[in-house]
Amino acid sequence: MREPDRIIRLKTVLARTGLSRSTIYCKIAEGTFPHQVRISVNGAGWHESELDRWIANPV
Repeated sequence: MREPDRIIRLKTVLARTGLSRSTIYCKIAEGTFPHQVRISVNGAGWHESELDRWIANPV
C-alpha cells in the first residue's frame, strides 16, 4: 500500500529549496513553483512529492 503524501510547511520548503519566502511566492504567481494546499483556515503547505519533483527539475 502506498503511503499518503506528506504536507510540508513553509519553513521546511525554505530549507529544502534554499529560496527566500518572497521568491517562492513570486514563483507561485508566475506558475513556476507548486501551488500551496490549504490545510486549515490560516494554514497552508505543499505536497512533498510535488516539491521533490520541482527540486529535481525546476522550470
